[in-house]
Amino acid sequence: QVQLVESGGGLVQAGGSLRLSCVASERTFRSYAMGWFRQAPGKEREFVAAISLGGSSTYYADSVKGRFTISRDNAKNTAYLQMTRLKPEDTAVYYCAVCTAYYKCHTTEPEYWGQGSQVTVSS
Repeated sequence: QVQLVESGGGLVQAGGSLRLSCVASERTFRSYAMGWFRQAPGKEREFVAAISLGGSSTYYADSVKGRFTISRDNAKNTAYLQMTRLKPEDTAVYYCAVCTAYYKCHTTEPEYWGQGSQVTVSS
């Protein structure tokens, strides 16, 4: 079973930036496509971004395209989500997850999830 631990969340003003990290327990991390999701209060969890095994391919939700960047460092078993030009509507708990494939991440329920990291954007 893959264990995922997110970090890097916090409180930031609108227009600011944050970087989330997701460290995986497995040395086979490079075998997994990774995704980021978020859940705002009172809303369903939604897809944010996904990245392929080697990191050469990415996919984003329209709401974050051009502002967020997903990346990974397989040597460190870590995936990242760089968030810029943050908006109050980006406020949510952010989760990383293992996806079957990066292009399926937004449509197929991931098998493994992290515990989540709170991001709060003040106006």
